[in-house]
Amino acid sequence: MNKEFFEALDLIEREKGIPKEYMITKIEAALANACRKEVGQTTVVRVNLDPVKQDLKVYQQRQVVADGEVEDPKCQISLSEAKSLSRRNKLGGVVETELKTKTFRRISASTGKQMIIQAIRDAERERQTREYEEKKEEIITAIVDKVDTTSGNLILDTGTGYATLLKGEQIPGEVHEVGDRLKVFISEVKSGEMRGPLVTLSRIHPNFVKRLFELEIPEIQDGTIVIKGISREAGSRTKIAVESRDENVDAIGSCIGKNGMRISSILAELGNEKIDIIKYSENLPEYVAEALSPAKVISVEMEDERSCKVTVSPEQLSLAIGKEGQNAKLVARLTGCKIDIKA
Repeated sequence: MNKEFFEALDLIEREKGIPKEYMITKIEAALANACRKEVGQTTVVRVNLDPVKQDLKVYQQRQVVADGEVEDPKCQISLSEAKSLSRRNKLGGVVETELKTKTFRRISASTGKQMIIQAIRDAERERQTREYEEKKEEIITAIVDKVDTTSGNLILDTGTGYATLLKGEQIPGEVHEVGDRLKVFISEVKSGEMRGPLVTLSRIHPNFVKRLFELEIPEIQDGTIVIKGISREAGSRTKIAVESRDENVDAIGSCIGKNGMRISSILAELGNEKIDIIKYSENLPEYVAEALSPAKVISVEMEDERSCKVTVSPEQLSLAIGKEGQNAKLVARLTGCKIDIKA
């Protein structure tokens, strides 16, 4: 290893933020493995890269065994031979001798270059994984870098790297073009072995709407208003239950905002999706009645702990059930209660 090699490590540390010690550890391990291929796989090899002396040394380590008991001279040395090297060597100890071969220079040069490249890739992958993990369950703003016209998938520049927003994770009916900025929810992050972290992005996840409310409503941010539940049919309708911890603060009114300013910014992000903001109640029949909004409920009778019969007027029946039963399904998901709606 020459001066230029160590200067390259310093440059990478400054420009890429990859610690020099990290790269040296990786390179030492790779060199040790490469050297074993030359001198024998049973040989215990230690490689020392010294950035101060700008030097490389390779050592063979052998365990001291009794005379006549050497089974593998590549990793064992007799006591008498060990003593001839140094009187301080003892039975059971380890003798370390420097290995010097002409091919080590060639091995170290090529392997060193490869490992610098690999170290950069590994560090970049670890950085991306760490940054995505820190943003998991949060909303980020990304830029559309590519649109796959065949699959409908979007390649997004997230600022941390590039990630795919699958067609199935996009709000139905929405269309995006290259250069568009859009918010996405990071629902899952897995460490990838080769191509970096596997990140699941979503715009249909219920918590995407939840996070939008948390970003737009100060009273939710400071804990005055609490989101108690959410159910969603992305692109169509969301029901979100809220509760105020301050009797002087109207939970629903705060979420809507003056002249609908707060809710309008959320709706703009969701396109044509409707949002029903529901007043939460510990009283389940009351909660179910509220959740069935915009339908007007006459009565809610509990049939057992998690099942109820809802009565509405005939003209409210279709509204209460919703198109293809959507409203009733969303209410059931939100409240955790099986609902039978009758007129």
